[in-house]
Amino acid sequence: MVSMSRELSPYVELERDAWAALAGDAPLPLTDGELAQVRGMGEELDLEEVRQVYLPLTELMAMRIRAAAGLHRATEKFLGNPQPQRTPYVIGVGGSVAVGKSTAARLIRELLAHGPGQPTVELVTTDGFLLPNAELERRGILDRKGFPESYDRKALLRFIMSVKSGAETVEAPVYSHLTYDVTDEVVRLNRPDIVIVEGLNVLAPAKKRGDGSPGLAISDFFDFSVYVDARNRDIKRWYIERFLDLRRTAFADPDSYFHRYADYSDAEAVARAEWLWDTINWPNLRENITTTRGRADLVLRKDANHSIKWVRLRKM
Repeated sequence: MVSMSRELSPYVELERDAWAALAGDAPLPLTDGELAQVRGMGEELDLEEVRQVYLPLTELMAMRIRAAAGLHRATEKFLGNPQPQRTPYVIGVGGSVAVGKSTAARLIRELLAHGPGQPTVELVTTDGFLLPNAELERRGILDRKGFPESYDRKALLRFIMSVKSGAETVEAPVYSHLTYDVTDEVVRLNRPDIVIVEGLNVLAPAKKRGDGSPGLAISDFFDFSVYVDARNRDIKRWYIERFLDLRRTAFADPDSYFHRYADYSDAEAVARAEWLWDTINWPNLRENITTTRGRADLVLRKDANHSIKWVRLRKM
């Protein structure tokens, strides 16, 4: 197990082989069929990558979750007010559109749920906290969907604070990628053991309040965080490839918000995807997402073929 760099650093960086060795002979709890249920469009994730990358990652998480439980018991004993149940362990997963963060979050959920004790694991995406399209249009920022200002940040903060307060039931809104808008549906969390929060801006720092005082960020309530990273040119290529795949699948649905793209030729679809990337997704990545990478506890760096190349872990 050799670090990629011998320079003094607050991080440990491991090449994939060194990281994979950390899993030892731990059994892989997923099958090909189960993996197919979590794999994102255009990704070539296979069981070998799960074994080499995500199994060590979730073993590290499970170890920290057990340590957090021990710290909870010790703290409650110290306070003389023992609480039998601690608040959920919260994991944040961030990264660019099309980088594979949603697949990573789903895979982490499945592996943790199959782990020792089979804890209850819930996954919530911040898409549900986007402002409704009508409100975005009223504010003139519909074309900035995914930027920090397009979210109901107060509702998102209330949600995560309720989770970490130990509320019996917490609700999160649901977003439809078919209609490209929030829905009237909610997902209810009933004191799960682990909550994974996935989204573009989950690691964003706090905004200042109106009086100039510092506010709170949702990442202030994370127990562990992951950033899925890749070269910008690779992410752009994946975005365009996914757009072409969606044109033939989800966009073909007449109820899809993007149904107008279904009849585009390849050249038209590529041109449109490039325009969307260059004018919306790339500025958001450059200004608001990549800038949060250094706030993550762990970075998964992908190569051009979507496979993880190296892992960077913040030292404790």
